[in-house]
Amino acid sequence: MAERASLWQRLRPQRGAMIGLWVLALLVVFVLLGPWLWRIAPTHIDIRARNQGLSWAHPLGTDQLGRDMMARLMAGGRISLAVAMAVMPITLGLGGLVGLLAGYFRRLDGVLMRLTELFLALPLLPLLLLMVTLFREPLARHLGPPGGSFVLIVLAIGLTSWMAVARILRGEVLALKERGFIEAARAIGTRPGAMLWRHVLPNVASPVVVAATLGMATAITTESALSFLGLGFPPDYPTLGRLLHDAMDQMQQYPLRALLPGLMIAVTVLAVNAVGEGLREALDPRSGSR
Repeated sequence: MAERASLWQRLRPQRGAMIGLWVLALLVVFVLLGPWLWRIAPTHIDIRARNQGLSWAHPLGTDQLGRDMMARLMAGGRISLAVAMAVMPITLGLGGLVGLLAGYFRRLDGVLMRLTELFLALPLLPLLLLMVTLFREPLARHLGPPGGSFVLIVLAIGLTSWMAVARILRGEVLALKERGFIEAARAIGTRPGAMLWRHVLPNVASPVVVAATLGMATAITTESALSFLGLGFPPDYPTLGRLLHDAMDQMQQYPLRALLPGLMIAVTVLAVNAVGEGLREALDPRSGSR
């Protein structure tokens, strides 16, 4: 509790981070609690109300099929946040394991870092498109179209975004294992597994948390890009990227349809990045905020 209180005290002077936290809190309230107050289903079609502007019945208007835009934005925001939260454990687990082993065991460093560089050299978007094309139908047969798409997108993004965490963690471990307390623990016969768990991992957790926070923003933009290209969730499943895709044909006549989901993606990503930068400053031992 004392460590959490100390982190909060160091984070509070970071104005950008606090603004980002407030924006994220408002977005979470909007997408999670909004459907309890706004009972219109995001997939409800009302042809008589199509292409409407702002009104009391539809505060953010309707699309070409009469579906309520506010309800669809709530659903799309939930999907984006769910994807980001599901990708984070994969990124942390895979990147953390590779970074710890590469930094602590010299004989594994070359192999693991070459593997990391190989993944970094791969063109990300074509690789994601290939994975979605190959595995979407088998997963949809076993888990259903929405469930299969969610699992596939989470795995595709997680398996292609762990490299930054691995490189950051490797550098931290390389610097840490030369410290005096690590040498002392090694001298008394501490085994490598216990050394990594008890001494190394707790001292490198801060940069990993920052990298994972920034990785959430990447997951949101990647999922939106896949949905925009028609390779994400099914067409009748509202996502922010899909809303952008549907708005392209009539963007000149109804620009608000493209502006709203695009603005929501941008605000969410900027808020997550602001929180990540604030955490970086708060957890940096060389920063004056500590």
